[in-house]
Amino acid sequence: MVSANDPSLKSWVAIPADSDFPIQNLPFGIFKPKIGSSRVGVAIGNYVLDLQILQELGYFDSLHLSNRTVFSKPYLNDFIALDKPVWQAVRQHLSELLRHDNPKLRDNYAHKSQILLYDTDVTMQMPVKVGDYTDFYSSMEHASNVGSMFRDPANALLPNWKHLPVAYHGRASSIVVSGTDFHRPKGQIKPADAPSPIFGPTQQLDFELEMAFIIGKDTKLGENVPVEQAEDYIFGMVLFNDWSARDIQSWEYVPLGPFLGKNFASSISPWVVTLDALQPFKTSGPVQDPAVLPYLQYSSEKNYNVQLQVAIQPQKGTEKIICTSNSRYLYWNIFQQLAHHTVNGCNINIGDVFASGTISGPTPEEFGSMLELTWRGTKPLYLNDGSTRKFLQDYDSVIMRGFAQNNGVKIGFGEVRGKVLPAKE
Repeated sequence: MVSANDPSLKSWVAIPADSDFPIQNLPFGIFKPKIGSSRVGVAIGNYVLDLQILQELGYFDSLHLSNRTVFSKPYLNDFIALDKPVWQAVRQHLSELLRHDNPKLRDNYAHKSQILLYDTDVTMQMPVKVGDYTDFYSSMEHASNVGSMFRDPANALLPNWKHLPVAYHGRASSIVVSGTDFHRPKGQIKPADAPSPIFGPTQQLDFELEMAFIIGKDTKLGENVPVEQAEDYIFGMVLFNDWSARDIQSWEYVPLGPFLGKNFASSISPWVVTLDALQPFKTSGPVQDPAVLPYLQYSSEKNYNVQLQVAIQPQKGTEKIICTSNSRYLYWNIFQQLAHHTVNGCNINIGDVFASGTISGPTPEEFGSMLELTWRGTKPLYLNDGSTRKFLQDYDSVIMRGFAQNNGVKIGFGEVRGKVLPAKE
């Protein structure tokens, strides 16, 4: 059996050279066709493969799936619940069906016309039903930059930061799929020269360049997930934009942390790239000094080499890439995050979303938020139309993209996009 990750694999599906979705990727998502209900699909090139129709046509019979309606569901949760060996078997089976030298589906034109849909003919939906959402704070560069701006440059990191993955529990209900516009949030703001706060729309709307992983296996209250077993509890990864209202956030966050400055919207990319597809891109992370406690220690490479970028597009202008970064910069990797989250017995559920926190690199062009790129508004950015930005303006669209690449194979995430609408009256 040829591995689904083999870089030499080719598909009979026409795939553009720069596509995020070659046969080695095969990410899962939920799509809605022009006619019919939302259901499970897989991305390949510029197409969406309809797994419900594949199931109905008998292409999964050899797998003996225990839930024969799993691909007709409006979320991936039921498919994820079949457990990791099934995810792997389905991906491997799809890889074999799509290979250039397999005539079973390739030469069945009637079936191909039913199961392959152009991505422009479908609408992508939320990939999972999110029960809980946790946002970490795992980039040392980001934490240091924020600490320098808001506290003491000489002691930018708080004493606990290098000992544990800091996080907060966010709002699951306001996570939206890419392409969902949102209104500028309102709240209390405390101007520096004012004796008391005022109420109004945020003037410091920001993005946060993040990745997130999706839980693939439940635990019971009281159980914990060790670092070296954490991979079995993660279904895959997505791009994530944790929109932030910095002026609301800076007034409210003491003493309990983020609230209205964060919970108005977070955007998620629609395609979930499995950890299996990302295996060839594992890499080492930053050296953790001082040494972490035993329950956070690990023995092999746990970070991923995923290149990231952010662009801003004004309403009547072209987009401009304003930063690039890489997920390998994360000081705390996703397996440590999960191990820490559960070490006290906190239970997790299929579909839970754990975001990384802003992923910033060591150089200014790798900073993953407007707060850092403009250094709290003191160094405006220039867009292609000549306009400047200290923070996001109404009708700005933010587009995030990410991909891993080596041995001639590009495993991409597509994009996560959102537009800022004016505050509601």
